[in-house]
Amino acid sequence: MAISVFDLFKIGIGPSSSHTVGPMRAAALFVQGLRERDKLQRVRRIEVQLYGSLSATGIGHGSDSAVIMGLMGEWPDAIDPALIGPRIAELQHSETLLLDGYLPIPFVWAQDMRLIDENLPFHPNAMTLVAHTDTAELHRDTYYSVGGGFVVDAAQAASGVLDMDRTELPYDFSSAVELLELCRTHHLSVAALMLANERTWRSEDEIRCGLIKLWRAMQDCVEQGLKHEGILPGGLNVRRRAARLHRSLQELGKPNVIGSTLSAMEWVNLFALAVNEENAAGGRMVTAPTNGAAGIIPAVLHYFMKFSDEVSEANVVDYLLSAAAIGILCKKNASISGAEVGCQGEVGSACAMAAAGLAQILGATPEQLCNAAEIGLEHNLGLTCDPVGGLVQVPCIERNAIAAVKAINAAQMALRGDGQHFISLDRVIRTMRDTGADMHDKYKETSRGGLAVSAVEC
Repeated sequence: MAISVFDLFKIGIGPSSSHTVGPMRAAALFVQGLRERDKLQRVRRIEVQLYGSLSATGIGHGSDSAVIMGLMGEWPDAIDPALIGPRIAELQHSETLLLDGYLPIPFVWAQDMRLIDENLPFHPNAMTLVAHTDTAELHRDTYYSVGGGFVVDAAQAASGVLDMDRTELPYDFSSAVELLELCRTHHLSVAALMLANERTWRSEDEIRCGLIKLWRAMQDCVEQGLKHEGILPGGLNVRRRAARLHRSLQELGKPNVIGSTLSAMEWVNLFALAVNEENAAGGRMVTAPTNGAAGIIPAVLHYFMKFSDEVSEANVVDYLLSAAAIGILCKKNASISGAEVGCQGEVGSACAMAAAGLAQILGATPEQLCNAAEIGLEHNLGLTCDPVGGLVQVPCIERNAIAAVKAINAAQMALRGDGQHFISLDRVIRTMRDTGADMHDKYKETSRGGLAVSAVEC
């Protein structure tokens, strides 16, 4: 399975890569499939069936609206988030869906948008789309949103081959041991090795331009998050804090002992809060590697860019490439899906990725980089996914800020050492996988346990 940095980092929309970005992609792929089979013009009705976690927390994550937009021919990397609400309102009023953006068919929300309280065998994030003629079923397909915006259909799931990309990479690796051995043998940094692999798909100029484009999207997301105030949508009445915190940091009022000694930490908090508040509001995002954990990697990179004496675009490129190497290991050997392994797969993976990226641009050896990732992931093991109200707000927003600071600390601890560590990165990733398998489903993005229940009781 060949995974690119551009698979892990994708421009999309909030609030969730698995519950919003993935379902929109799946629906757009379904329409594309109808078009390719010359069946599109025969469709008279579409039925949407959301299962498992998509059913349990899909409303809070906007899964229903995302599917509709995908059926209208929209893709998460191109859609204007501001248009989603008005278009959904118009559909509910007219009970007419413009399939592929132009073909009007009836769509009665209460009848055609079905939330089914059962899990399909392959993955908890499952959805089935059914196209009908006037008299019969025309075509159906089932899709699984497996985290980070990745989508596989029923045929892929049945085959056991989740990634159809069979590209042969010059430095292919499936474990940290293999990664380190390749770095040693070929005298490469992790970033240089990743760049060589990426050149299999595109030119070096395209890679660098693509990564800088992702960085600018991350910067835009922070800027948007610093502009907006008020209450986040969804009904929890969670107040946006980033703009106020930004003003406070700019004014530099009377600092306490923490503010005077760890002032940079507050900026890290600010960057993460800005991203995740914007995500919660359904804004333009970069999956990193998921939306629920999207604030950590940009917050740490913003921190480096703000407080370093010398910064360059090369730092951005190396940071994202090195972070992606760790994301690849997490995805290949465990999961980045909260519905599969809990929040350890999202925030834990992102923390490890950010720690690795920061270590790289601070001059770490490959061994120190893997140590940084191991520390970042190890101290997020067992983290549950229990969003209150099924919304990516509480505890998700603050959790990103805490994990961003944790990633910086992990990088620094690793840089102070020689790269040797008691527990290997591979073992910690396997532990995340095993812990996720043991974790009760109510702690895996269903909002049926943990804080999601405690908050309601309070």
